[in-house]
Amino acid sequence: MIHHRYVTTPVSYLSLSLCSRPVAPVCGSSRYGLALLSSYGFFVVYSLRVNLSVAMVDMLNNTSMPNTVLDGAPSQASVYDWDSETQGWILGSFFYGYILTQIPGGYLAGRYGPKWLMGFGILGTVVFTLLTPVAADLGASYLIAVRVLEGVGEGVTFPAMYTMWAAWAPPLERSRLLTISYIGAQLGTVISLPLSGEICFYLDWTYIFYVFGAVGVVWFVFWALFVFDSPNTHPRISERERLYITSSLKNELSTSAGYIPWRAIVTSGPLWAIVVAHFSYNWTFYTLLTLLPTYMNDILGFSIQQNGILSALPYLGCAVFAVVSGQVADYLRETCQVPTVTVRKCFSLVGMIGPAVFLVAAGYTGCDYVLAVTFLTISSSLGGVSASGFNINHLDIAPSYAGILLGITNTFATIPGMVGPVIARALTQNNTIEEWQTVFYIAAAINLLGALFYAAFGRGTVQPWAVHAPPSHGD
Repeated sequence: MIHHRYVTTPVSYLSLSLCSRPVAPVCGSSRYGLALLSSYGFFVVYSLRVNLSVAMVDMLNNTSMPNTVLDGAPSQASVYDWDSETQGWILGSFFYGYILTQIPGGYLAGRYGPKWLMGFGILGTVVFTLLTPVAADLGASYLIAVRVLEGVGEGVTFPAMYTMWAAWAPPLERSRLLTISYIGAQLGTVISLPLSGEICFYLDWTYIFYVFGAVGVVWFVFWALFVFDSPNTHPRISERERLYITSSLKNELSTSAGYIPWRAIVTSGPLWAIVVAHFSYNWTFYTLLTLLPTYMNDILGFSIQQNGILSALPYLGCAVFAVVSGQVADYLRETCQVPTVTVRKCFSLVGMIGPAVFLVAAGYTGCDYVLAVTFLTISSSLGGVSASGFNINHLDIAPSYAGILLGITNTFATIPGMVGPVIARALTQNNTIEEWQTVFYIAAAINLLGALFYAAFGRGTVQPWAVHAPPSHGD
């Protein structure tokens, strides 16, 4: 159980204090081991989230779409007569469960510890993933129910992990550690999209859920054995690393463990700046996440096998840019003494306006399929830069309550996952390029507005309600 809460002191002070004591090595360290295992966890989370997007292409009994298996193993799996509206509800249903456990996830992680909350949350999702083929055979309503329950399990993962990083991440390593941790989400998309296409091609769509479900079970075993809530409860951490982490965090002003200033939190301007940015970014992200395979199939004319590989390219770029941005962001903060707020805003602007420009451009590539995929890849890649922007700003403004703040922002940021695909499918019933241009324009406009709002109202300092003393200046 986590009893201590922390808030940050100035970057300059931290730089001096970190330099005055030996920094624990990265190689073989428990904190980077946690980053890798949590990355594996988010790999599972996202592979289970997006595999239905590829499977859906083969699940439909629609002879106008080239969704039959050619030259691969003959498919024995069932196919279904679901219209575009039903497809939209199935693809979006996951988020109706996901939104329910965001704020409770942040609260429970702080109260009872994040390890088992995240572990059982993902394990529950794995179980329902394995039941997906049975649910689909029973009917669309059963499949929707199973996807909602998967969302309930996954909803606690990000708030739990933010709570864990509040106890594990030295302040000037936050961008590095969190981007390594969350790159798993992108890699889950990168690997599961093409692999799902190959599984559909050589086996059938049901095996997508069995294979990734098994991968999730293996993760849970590793997580249960090797992860602990804090450095002080880890039996195998080196004394040098434990002292390095705890001493870097004890310099942060502590708040009372049992008190949560709910009113101050929900009326915080900097928090709402993150909310708006998170909502805006996710509108584009979730629209592409759930509908890119459909766009590749219907508009660009790629087969199920090509589809998975090409749909993964944007997320591969996003993963690379996210990790690089984490290294650059912490270098700017630690070595160049650039204020945290400046780093967060610059990275957010690049990571939101850049994707908007190239997303709109992708709608005007006509029959140039190579250019279309290139623009979509650049758009998503630039989005990875925001991983070191608004995405981890929660830990800057109130590390004591980072899990709860993430739960609040992710609640609003889940709404695009619920309504985005439904609106997009409603706008693209005839699958014309003009209809898809409208979808891209809406996403780009929302992204642009979110970036500007965050640039105006985002902050990098610890907020007064998160401390019992005046907030520090410059971080």
